[in-house]
Amino acid sequence: MSRLRPIAAPFVVAAPAGARIRTRLRTTADDDAVLEALGSHLGALAGADLARRCAQGRLDAKATSDSRRERKRAMTAASSSRWAGSITRCSEDAWQMARRNLGAEARTLQSRIRAIGRRLTPAVGGRGRVRGYATRAERAARQERLQELKARLAGVEGRLAAGRVSVCRGGRNLARARHNLEAAHLTAEQWQVSWRARRRFICADGEADKAWGNETVRWHPTEGWLEIRLPAALGHLANRPHDRYRLCGSVAFSHRGDEVAAQAASGAVRYDITFDPERGRWYLDASWKLPVTAPPSLEDLRDKPVLAIDVNAGWLAAMVVDASGNPLRGPITMPLEVCGLPTTTRDGHLRQAISQLLHIAGASGCGALVIEDLDFAEARSTGREHTPRRPSRGRRGRRFRGLVAGIPTARFRRRLSQMAANQGLSVIAVDAAYTSRWGLEHWFAALKQACSEASSHHAAALVIGRRGLAQRARRRARCDSTPPEDGRERAASSTVWLQPDLAAGLTGPSQEPRRTGGLRAVLTRTQDLKGRRYRPGNQGAEDRSWLPEESAVPSATS
Repeated sequence: MSRLRPIAAPFVVAAPAGARIRTRLRTTADDDAVLEALGSHLGALAGADLARRCAQGRLDAKATSDSRRERKRAMTAASSSRWAGSITRCSEDAWQMARRNLGAEARTLQSRIRAIGRRLTPAVGGRGRVRGYATRAERAARQERLQELKARLAGVEGRLAAGRVSVCRGGRNLARARHNLEAAHLTAEQWQVSWRARRRFICADGEADKAWGNETVRWHPTEGWLEIRLPAALGHLANRPHDRYRLCGSVAFSHRGDEVAAQAASGAVRYDITFDPERGRWYLDASWKLPVTAPPSLEDLRDKPVLAIDVNAGWLAAMVVDASGNPLRGPITMPLEVCGLPTTTRDGHLRQAISQLLHIAGASGCGALVIEDLDFAEARSTGREHTPRRPSRGRRGRRFRGLVAGIPTARFRRRLSQMAANQGLSVIAVDAAYTSRWGLEHWFAALKQACSEASSHHAAALVIGRRGLAQRARRRARCDSTPPEDGRERAASSTVWLQPDLAAGLTGPSQEPRRTGGLRAVLTRTQDLKGRRYRPGNQGAEDRSWLPEESAVPSATS
C-alpha cells in the first residue's frame, strides 16, 4: 500500500503590494507626434544603457550602485536626471529578470536530465519501480537526447557563472516573427509598427515630495490635464513653460479614479505611457505602492463561510461552504476560456469570471475564497520527459501538456488576490493533494443525489473549502446530542443539505425526494464502528413508543 504524501498547511495569500490603474488617452495628431518622438528618443537611450549594463555582467551591491550612478550621469545630458534615473532602474530590472530566467532554464534542464537518467538505469524492457525503455532504439535516442541536454546545461551554467545574459527589447517572440510573417499573420509594415511601439520608452518614477506625486509626468485630478517634461533635445516641441508639453484632450481615470487622485495628492505615483498598434490608441498607467498590512489570521477567516474554487481547463467549479464544512448552496459552474486567446482577451475573461465569483462571495456572506496552491512547476520543468504518473509522449502526452497550458493557475491566483483585496476579501491557498480523489470518494454521491448538476469537480471544490476550514475531507457519521430515553447513543445521518439561492440563477435540488434511492437512501445510510456501511431497518417500534410518520422525514429543502 502506497503511503500518502504529507499535506502542507493552508495559508493566507498576501495582499498585493501595489496598484496599477489604466486609462485611455484621447490624443490629437500633434499629441501623437510628440509622444512618438519622446518614446523613440528615450527608447534609443534605454537600448544603449541596457547594452552597457549587460556588458558589465554580474556585479555585487556596491558595484551595481556605482554602475548605475555612472550610467545615469552620462545619460543626463541627453535627457534629464529623472528620465535617466528611470532608464537605469528599468535596465537593472531587465538584467535581473534575465538572470532569473536563465536560472530557471538551468533548473528545467537539470530536471529533464534526472528524468532521463532514472529510466536509463534499468535494462531495456526492465520492469520495477522505475521502468526501463521498451526498445534499444528508444534507449539510444534518449541517450543522445541526454547528451544534448547536458551540453545545453553546461552552456547555461557557464553563462550564469560569468553573468552573461541576453535581453531583447521589444520581445524575442516578436523578433522571431520577423523571419516568418505569414505564420504570425503580419505584414512587414505591421511588424515595423509593432516593433517600434514595443521599443519606445516613456516611464516616469514617482516622487512623494513633488506636486501630484511626479515631477516628469503630472496629472491634475480636478482639471484633468496631463503634462510631460520633455528632454532638452525635444524642447522645441513644448507648448508650456519650462520645456513642458500638455496634451490637448482631457484625461480622466474612469476606473478607481478617486484612488488615483488621492494617491497623487498625498504620495508618489509612477506613470507609464504605451501605444497599442492593433487599436491605434495611447494608454496611461498610474501605479504606486500600497501600505504593508498583516493579513488576517486563519482562525478569524474560519468563523465565516468561504467560497471554494476548483480551477479547471475551460471552466471553474465552486461551492459555498459554511464554517462547519457543509455546503450552503447549489454547485456553481462558470466558463473560463483562456487557451489560445490574445493577452487582452484572456485577461478580460479572467476579470469577468473573478468578478462573478466575488459577487457570489459577497452575497453569501463569505469572508474568504479558497483555492489550490497549484502551479504545475514540476510538470512544466520536466517537459516531455517521462514521469511515473503522467503521460509524456504521443496523443495522451500532447493532451496532458495542452491541459496544463490551459489552466491559468498563477495568473488566476494573482488576479484573484488583487481583485479580492479591493473587495475586502482574503484568499486562502491550500495543498492540492488528493482533493479530486477524496471529493469523488466521499462527497460526489451525496452531492449528485441532492442536485443533478453536481460533478466530481464540485465535490473537489467542497474538499478544498473544508481543507481551508481545517476540516477533514471524509464525511463521518456524527452522534445525536440528545440520546433517547434508554440513554444509548446512535449514529445520526450525515446528509448533505443544500440551500439553493434561486435569485442568483442557480438550480437547486428537486422539491420532492426521489422514489428510488435519492435523499431517502442517504437519510438511512450510516456506518458501524469499523467504518462499514449498512442500512438499518425501521427502528421506530424498537426504540420509541411511536412510529415516525411520512411527514417526519425531512425534505431536500428543509
